[in-house]
Amino acid sequence: MTDNQRLSAGDTAPAFTLADADGKEVSLADYRGRKVIVYFYPAASTPGCTKQACDFRDNLADLGGAGIDVIGISPDKPAKLAKFRDAEQLTFPLLSDPDKSVLTEWGAFGEKTMYGKKVTGVIRSTFLVDEQGKIEFAQYNVRATGHVAKLRRDLSV
Repeated sequence: MTDNQRLSAGDTAPAFTLADADGKEVSLADYRGRKVIVYFYPAASTPGCTKQACDFRDNLADLGGAGIDVIGISPDKPAKLAKFRDAEQLTFPLLSDPDKSVLTEWGAFGEKTMYGKKVTGVIRSTFLVDEQGKIEFAQYNVRATGHVAKLRRDLSV
C-alpha cells in the first residue's frame, strides 16, 4: 500500500502484531468477535495526543458496554508508551510501530498539511473494525479534540 492509498468501509483490515507499552505482542486477530476502534496518533505525551487518549479513556466504559474495544498506535517506542500510559492512567493498549509499517499499510502515514506546509508524518486516523475484521468506517485527518464525542454520536454510544 502506498502513502496515498486509504482504507474504506468494506475493506479487510490489514493484520498486525505490535508490541504494547510493556513489550507484549498484541494482534488485531486478538479482537476477532468484537468490534475495535484502532486509532493512529503522532506522538505520546504531546498536547493533542494526550487530549485524544484521555477522551478515549474517559469514554472507555461506554464504548466497552457497546461491545467496542480501543487500541492506540503510534511510532513511539514501548518505554515512551509506558510513561504516557502511566502518566495519563490509560487503560487500553498503546501499540508501538517504530518502523511505521502498520501506519503506512493503514494509510495513516504519508503526506499531510501541517500549519500550511506539506510534511510527511502520521495522519491522525480512526477506524472501526467489525467482528469479522472488516473496516466499518475509516476517518482520516481527524481532530484530536472533540473526536471521541463525535465518534460516540456517529456510533450511537
